[in-house]
Amino acid sequence: MLAAFGDGQVFWSFLVFFFWIIWIWLAITVFVDIFRSRDLSGVGKMVWVLLVVLIPYLGVFAYLLLRGGKMHERAVEAAQAQDKAFRQYVQNAAGAGNGRSTADELHRLADLKDRGVITDAEFERLKAKAVG
Repeated sequence: MLAAFGDGQVFWSFLVFFFWIIWIWLAITVFVDIFRSRDLSGVGKMVWVLLVVLIPYLGVFAYLLLRGGKMHERAVEAAQAQDKAFRQYVQNAAGAGNGRSTADELHRLADLKDRGVITDAEFERLKAKAVG
């Protein structure tokens, strides 16, 4: 059984497997970039997808040659947009958008109500907004 893997066949099998994984990663990256691209129309996207699906090697290599230069720019734009959305979510969740925590806001609203600046109805509405 072990004799069947002589003369570098194990190395060759690992090499083929490695390139197969790289090929799958490259094809997925091209598909993601096709659908991420804003300068392609729907018909253009359909043509590229059909080309990549029907003639995989030629389609992927043609895409990389013709449109590969901008793939990095689109990936960076998507990463920056995702980072911006995440930071905004964290700021909103932490209450850092206005510089005050929920407890500080409720204390300020109670103080305004006690001084008569806002009515009970306004206090309840603003309290619900601050808590929610």
